[in-house]
Amino acid sequence: METEPVLLPDDEHNRILRGNVHPVAWINPEPASRYNLVVLGAGTAGLVTAAGAAGLGAKVALVESAFMGGDCLNVGCVPSKALIRASRAVHEIRCGGEFGISGTEGSTVDFGAVMARMRRLRSGISHHDSARRFQDELGVDVFFGQGRFAGPELIEVSGKQLRFAKAAVCTGARAAAPPIPGLAEAGYLTNETVFSLTGIPPRLAVIGAGPIGCELAQAFARLGSRVSIVGHRTAHILPREDTDAAGVLQQALVREGVQLFLPAQDPRVSVSDGNKFLHFAAAGGQVALEVDEILVAVGRAPNVEGLGLEAAGISFDARTGVQVNDRLQTSNPRVYAAGDICFPYKFTHTADALARILIANALFRGRQKSSALTVPWCTYTDPEIAHVGLSAHEAEQQGLAVQTFTVPLSEVDRAVLDGETAGFARVHLKKGTDKILGATIVARHAGEMINELSLAITNGLGLSAIGRTIHPYPTQAEAIKKLADAYNRTRLTPFLKKVLSAWLSWSRS
Repeated sequence: METEPVLLPDDEHNRILRGNVHPVAWINPEPASRYNLVVLGAGTAGLVTAAGAAGLGAKVALVESAFMGGDCLNVGCVPSKALIRASRAVHEIRCGGEFGISGTEGSTVDFGAVMARMRRLRSGISHHDSARRFQDELGVDVFFGQGRFAGPELIEVSGKQLRFAKAAVCTGARAAAPPIPGLAEAGYLTNETVFSLTGIPPRLAVIGAGPIGCELAQAFARLGSRVSIVGHRTAHILPREDTDAAGVLQQALVREGVQLFLPAQDPRVSVSDGNKFLHFAAAGGQVALEVDEILVAVGRAPNVEGLGLEAAGISFDARTGVQVNDRLQTSNPRVYAAGDICFPYKFTHTADALARILIANALFRGRQKSSALTVPWCTYTDPEIAHVGLSAHEAEQQGLAVQTFTVPLSEVDRAVLDGETAGFARVHLKKGTDKILGATIVARHAGEMINELSLAITNGLGLSAIGRTIHPYPTQAEAIKKLADAYNRTRLTPFLKKVLSAWLSWSRS
């Protein structure tokens, strides 16, 4: 018998959330004789696929084993950003002296109230992903239970059979845990459990120095935890990012009291008299770190188990997920996949974009390619780090000569006035042209600022086009305009300058 998923704590906000994303009294509908599309998984990819296909007239079934909204709504983007916003408010209050505001240093945090606010906001947002909305308003047949392929054209869920012309595997991924001795026995948190806390851990160790680890480490440090980042197999934080960008954030974390152990070798966990100890080798020798909680943030593992993929002839790998071609088609030509289950860039916005490709290709014989996507991303620390396109190293690996321009935020008036000069905007151009190959921004709102450069890359607009665009003054996004100005100055060669000077001299006569 299938067990019901659990939401903790059991308060009014989580009861509202539960009522929307997995109603206790939900009765699965009687299946249609055949569906145009059956979607496994109601995270971002599954929801966008189901809603989009139904909106175009398809008969759609949506199958979810836990909570609609997936990681993003329940244990990912939504709760983490609520927590980050609260922690930023605390930090700004405590730093009020810089702006001439006194008496702010002793402010305290009610962590229970912070988490209650998060649960309240999450429950309010959850209607958009609710079972009732999808079934009653969008016309999707919603089934709760573990869906499994029972053949190349058949899915079973809770004793019912769903026959399909096409199917979509959108079951996402879950938090991965490294095989650290003693970790499982001691107990640990992941993004799937940390948002159930009602009391703040006085001492928190974060294993992993990637985006999730850095975001939550900074947030918990600001909210009152004594936080240590233990870099499992990494010599610096955010190894996928520009090293200068990671360096700016690393300095910010250290200033805010976060301990960094990078890298940490041979970690193990022990428990003594009810206290947890994280043991590892670091640069200074052996460390025994006493902590109250351990948060594991070392990546994602695809949810391929229990789906009956073999019965449908769908190739998959336990590490990389369901195998798809460039059009998101699996080894079963009737079945497609989208989102974290099959794509290396595990972001909500890429799951959304892939779902749109899936609909076009699966239902309308489209030829859209996932490789054509321009994928930006952002780490929502303070400052944020946003990136799009190629790094300079990646471009050079592809044989592309690169010209790089960087504008420090210390040269941007609004950043100076905001007291947020620790950052920069950087763009990589194909040498000799204004073609944008990639960009990185480090700023308070880098995730908002990167969109202009993403738009330019997607639509083949060169940096010169940005230079011709008027930007409001003063904004931090003016840093992007300054990148274009820096490029334009390189076009003024000594010969051209001599010609222009001669022309202006002649025009004065």
